Amino acid sequence: MLRKIRLILAAVMFVGITLLFLDFTGTMHHYVDWMPKIQFLPAVLALNFVVVGALLVLTLVFGRIYCSVICPLGVMQDVLAKLNRKRNKYSFSKALSWLRYTMLGIMVVACVAGLGSLVALLAPYSSFGRIATHLLQPIWRMGNNVLAGIAESLDSYAFYTTDVWMKGGATFAVALATFFVIAVLAWRNGRTYCNTICPVGTFLGFFARFSWLKVHFDESKCRNCSMCSRNCKAACIDYKSHTVDYSRCVACGNCLEKCKFGALKYTHKTTAPTKAPGDGGTSVDESKRAFLAVSAMMATAAMAQEKKKVDGGLAAIEDKVAPARQTPVTPPGSWSAANMARRCTGCQLCVSECPNDVLRPSAALSTLMQPVMSYERGYCRPECNRCSTVCPTGAIKPISLEQKSSVQMGHAVWIKKNCVAVTDGVECGNCARHCPVGAIEMVPLNEEDDETPFVPAVNENRCIGCGACEFLCPARPLSAIYVEGHEVHKEI
Repeated sequence: MLRKIRLILAAVMFVGITLLFLDFTGTMHHYVDWMPKIQFLPAVLALNFVVVGALLVLTLVFGRIYCSVICPLGVMQDVLAKLNRKRNKYSFSKALSWLRYTMLGIMVVACVAGLGSLVALLAPYSSFGRIATHLLQPIWRMGNNVLAGIAESLDSYAFYTTDVWMKGGATFAVALATFFVIAVLAWRNGRTYCNTICPVGTFLGFFARFSWLKVHFDESKCRNCSMCSRNCKAACIDYKSHTVDYSRCVACGNCLEKCKFGALKYTHKTTAPTKAPGDGGTSVDESKRAFLAVSAMMATAAMAQEKKKVDGGLAAIEDKVAPARQTPVTPPGSWSAANMARRCTGCQLCVSECPNDVLRPSAALSTLMQPVMSYERGYCRPECNRCSTVCPTGAIKPISLEQKSSVQMGHAVWIKKNCVAVTDGVECGNCARHCPVGAIEMVPLNEEDDETPFVPAVNENRCIGCGACEFLCPARPLSAIYVEGHEVHKEI
């Protein structure tokens, strides 16, 4: 029964979070936007002490149930492990405590130092987000486009086509490598990644040692058949000594189901083991000391912290190229580059949810995989604030539509040598016509010449950096007007 309940809850969480990343219409956001906010690391970075406390209480009662029910990467490992049809394929192995606590320490140091790229590499929820956004969402969109084509042939517009494109080469490579490593480890050995590398699993594993409900042996009924050990994906059951390493046990219930003699029970027992299996008599105090050191650092880290296409359908138009911005543009609601770097885990949820194709993962080493704005495919519409509503960490804080129209995340800069009014001698004014805040006006290039072309002049005090001018500028491949970001956002 325990295993069936866990499977149902895990399926609901996994499907919900996966659809949230795949859905580009924003529909799923109305139903399951709470799921990313109960992930452990996003809750820590958002200083959501209610969620963090609830997850710790859940662990102290049920053990590491978080890893087998709530964490999408943990559930994905179970799915991948299931693809290996070989029966009774696992075996007990000693815990690599030195590696586990080293990875946890690296994560804490990265959080304290504001090394968002390193945090993004180690965070389990972020790893799953990259896999869903960069590997699964393109397939989802292609399937949608096939349905849209079929529906259109039947005079139905229940679906609409959407662009399929690579949002970031470096992040795609990281997502592909992460999936390959986790898939191989899961197919061969179950939860190796979960119990040796994942810092969240290590952190919760410490508390799981003291959980109220645990898997216990009834030695009088055990026949030493080894079926429990051979079906434990966490490799934490030593049937020979009748012990379980509770820091690695994820309460999946597989061992309970496989035991034919009723020798295993998931229950409360007052006598707690003094050592983990395979420790060879080593006291757990050593790991306690290591945990206390990194947990103190973690506490310090927590506190520190539909598109418009103007091509006319007449001829192929050269694709735009992103300009070399001196300062990247961060999303409205991030308020500063420092806040983004400190709190963003690079989960890609805002990137996958952006309906205007403005957000994409950064390729810069210092901000690798964190979202930046670029306007080759669209601009940041004043009537959209979806990225600020889906961010689970507080890297992009919730912002109202009224407030968004007054947030200056950057300002437009005019480049004379690229402007068609100067190079081709034609009237344009596209940037001024489409500026939603009226920050651009057309002025004569030379006031003393009656034949002089009119060119844009930017009022930096009114410009909000939405990128409408850059996106709709007809100059190719580089726009004649582009947005330069602000390190700290302003309100105008």
